[in-house]
Amino acid sequence: MLWIFWFFIGFGLTIAGGVSLIIYLNIIPVGLSFIDYLLFIVDKPETYLLPVGILIISFTCFFYPSD
Repeated sequence: MLWIFWFFIGFGLTIAGGVSLIIYLNIIPVGLSFIDYLLFIVDKPETYLLPVGILIISFTCFFYPSD
């Protein structure tokens, strides 16, 4: 049961980080380049939720006890 909990935590973090990255794509039409977009998202802490969530999901799938 604990493994499912951690999987859902990772899933939620991945969704939150991915949605943040998609929302921040709206600054590109303002006149910024893709490099400016990358420099902008590096400063935002919520964009780091995507890789953290992917790591948690990967660990729970890799270390899930098999019968």
